[in-house]
Amino acid sequence: MEIKRFHVGKRLSEIAVHNGTVYLAGQIAEKTDGDIKEQTREVLGHIDRLLEEAGSDKSRILSTAIYITDMANFAGMNEVWEAWVVQGATPPRATVEAKLANPACLVEFVIVAAQK
Repeated sequence: MEIKRFHVGKRLSEIAVHNGTVYLAGQIAEKTDGDIKEQTREVLGHIDRLLEEAGSDKSRILSTAIYITDMANFAGMNEVWEAWVVQGATPPRATVEAKLANPACLVEFVIVAAQK
């Protein structure tokens, strides 16, 4: 089966699609001066855009891994997530406290979704 890659760079591709499954690279905020809610909103916007480009949407998410730099920000991140995610189609999810490559980033999301 063919593997399609989108936004291929030297280090990573933003999207890979194989056999009807969409894999997104870890998504972080570009504007890192915001708090956890602002960064989470921005990242979820990136996810919406990338999923649409790959022929999917947030209602088709199969799994989510969330890396957060400080669990003190967990409630704020969840507030934004719960407003964004499709109720009744909430995906399996793991949230882990982690040190991210860019210390200014507060959260990173890794998404796997099904195509429409």
